[in-house]
Amino acid sequence: MASSPVLPAVTEPPTQEHHAGKVIFTELVTPDIARAKKFYGGLFGWTFRDINDGRLEYAEASLDGRPVAGLIHKAMTPGKPVQPAWLTFMSARDVDAKKELALQNGAKLLFGPKDIPQRGREAVFADPQGAVFAILASSSGDPPDDLSEPGEWIWSSLITRDPDTDAAFYQTLFGYEVFDLPPGKDSGAQHLLLASDDYARASVNTLPAKNPHNHPHWLNYVRVKDAAKMAAKVTALGGHVLVKPHLDRHGGKIAVVADPQGAPFGLIEWTKKESKEVHQ
Repeated sequence: MASSPVLPAVTEPPTQEHHAGKVIFTELVTPDIARAKKFYGGLFGWTFRDINDGRLEYAEASLDGRPVAGLIHKAMTPGKPVQPAWLTFMSARDVDAKKELALQNGAKLLFGPKDIPQRGREAVFADPQGAVFAILASSSGDPPDDLSEPGEWIWSSLITRDPDTDAAFYQTLFGYEVFDLPPGKDSGAQHLLLASDDYARASVNTLPAKNPHNHPHWLNYVRVKDAAKMAAKVTALGGHVLVKPHLDRHGGKIAVVADPQGAPFGLIEWTKKESKEVHQ
């Protein structure tokens, strides 16, 4: 059997930190790495290091020398349900134990578990409502709970049809504390907060009824200084604005956009005064 390709470590330099359920990495699955590099490099100033060993076409994305993401090539067949997307990796110490727990609670295994040299052990699932996510036992430890800089990932949201049920699934898997946030202006929509180690990790939100063709999915947000300007830049670089910039419940503007190949992600303004610490 062929050995696994060597991929970059998640955390450089390595740490001894571990935060169950924290989003510690994101990976873009795309049919065109060259086009993706041009887009994200132009949008966020990311730089790239190519890894191609004949079996896998991969690029490590960095910002000011810090790893921020991976880009992995995957051919897409027109009309097939698999589309370009950002894959969300959550921290777990024991991937095999989490696999059994996930399957017992209605998830579907899509890949792994598998050891990836320098990266760690990982597996990919669809949760009970179909949202795809990954778990990773990072061999280099988890990134510390520092506030992300502009151009880095800062937040993740699960958009799903049944927030209560899906939140319970992830709570079972990662031991999250779940907080029900007050409804915002979009009355009827649920906003649940997932936390671990007294730190907010992600939110679970209602899938908008006006978009019946959308399916449950994880959506990751990059911190930006000006969401409106960045949304305009997305369009100029060949991407698309899916949800126009608007004020979020926390007071800053957010937008949902897609890259030229159609992979969605979010833009969010986040001031240094906004902490992710959760106080009961």
